[in-house]
Amino acid sequence: IACPCALGLATPTSIMVGTGKGAELGILVRDGAALETAHKVDTVVFDKTGTVTRGRPEWSGIRIAPDGPFRGAEGERDLLRLAASAETGSEHPLADAVVRGAHGKGLALDPPGEFHSRPGHGVRATIAGRRVHVGSARWLLEEGIDAETLLPGARECSESGATVAFVAVDGKAAGLLTITDEVKEGAPEAIGVLRGMGLDVVMLTGDNPKTARAVAARAGIERVLAEVLPDRKAQEVRKIQSEGKVVAMVGDGINDAPALAQADVGMAIGTGTDIAIESGDIVLMSGDLKGVAVAIALSRATLRNIRQNLFWAFAYNVLLIPVAAGILFPHFRILLNPILAAAAMGLSSVTVVSNALRLRRFRP
Repeated sequence: IACPCALGLATPTSIMVGTGKGAELGILVRDGAALETAHKVDTVVFDKTGTVTRGRPEWSGIRIAPDGPFRGAEGERDLLRLAASAETGSEHPLADAVVRGAHGKGLALDPPGEFHSRPGHGVRATIAGRRVHVGSARWLLEEGIDAETLLPGARECSESGATVAFVAVDGKAAGLLTITDEVKEGAPEAIGVLRGMGLDVVMLTGDNPKTARAVAARAGIERVLAEVLPDRKAQEVRKIQSEGKVVAMVGDGINDAPALAQADVGMAIGTGTDIAIESGDIVLMSGDLKGVAVAIALSRATLRNIRQNLFWAFAYNVLLIPVAAGILFPHFRILLNPILAAAAMGLSSVTVVSNALRLRRFRP
């Protein structure tokens, strides 16, 4: 009559069915433990570029410094040509946007001579004998270039949600490049669902605070961690965990991989880089952010199912083992027929498996 099988089947069958159901919904669970952990998540951290936004930045405009060396429409074209030429040596998505913008204007770009890139800051290159810097205001400051005259324009552009790149030529502030990246379709709705589930939502980005807040507002995110360098994303996730939070990190890029690994549950966008996908515990194959809420809801349903299985398995053994031992015989003259005991033992396992299969009817 004793049936340890039901206890042994209670968890793995539910995990197996839940994992299969996730695959049907476009959610690849690479680690069964992640499906068990996801139900405890109370904070979801999103990378901005390529996760909350489309990940296809577009160059949107240029502003020349009021007292800089470039003037008029021809000066704008010349400055864009120099900046885009410098950016050809970079693999950053924003650099690619500037290069594509210059090509769209029909500009012929020069290959950089000397080239240096500092992740999270900017690039320095020599273009046709001229020294060109493109990057953040901090990058220009570290290179000994005064960008004070560009700051008012940068603040104005940032408040509209554009990412701003500062450009200096021959050691003097020359202008600004603005790059925009639209929020993904469906992202505000997906984030609204997460908040409705009682989860805290955080956006992590290397952008300046004004640009980050503008993008976050469009996506419906209240808490923003801005100006986070690529190599510090994992540290920011660790800080949130130190607050007692259980964190799910959602990202798609190479520099998101350490943060995905650090999080309690790493969720990689299936349309992102291979290294991000490899670092994630769960992969959202379609790239739709609604998959985050579905994955967490599926985890909650799976854990609820496991508890039901364990309850039945324990209850069966607790109730029927004493009956088989004859506890009812002194008072009621009842003994358990061995044939019925064997049937009950098999039924116990069948019941656990059947209950696990109910997860196939899960609907997000």
